[in-house]
Amino acid sequence: MHEFSLVVSMLDVAEAAARQEGAERIEAIHLEIGALAGVVPEALEFAFAGAREGTMAAHARLEVTYLPAIAYCATCQSEFELDNRFGIAMCPVCDTPSADLRQGRELHVSHLEVA
Repeated sequence: MHEFSLVVSMLDVAEAAARQEGAERIEAIHLEIGALAGVVPEALEFAFAGAREGTMAAHARLEVTYLPAIAYCATCQSEFELDNRFGIAMCPVCDTPSADLRQGRELHVSHLEVA
């Protein structure tokens, strides 16, 4: 379960940022996770519940925004949502294959709520 190591790293980043701002605790951690990031939502939540104990985020909420995978077609210059997890698809406008992924691999802390 790589989600646990992801959560531990996320908590390290969040605590460092919160301390830099002079915060005493983290109220919420907001994440953006792309559809192709390879993260299992249930495993992430389970890992967060255990890993946050003893940290500044011990009682924090985990707020996750899941982002769809978006590809770009150079032929007709359109963006479209991928309907598979392989990162390549046929453009629904001109039927040209595209692997130009514009969104979907994100995995980052977008912001914190601190007190």
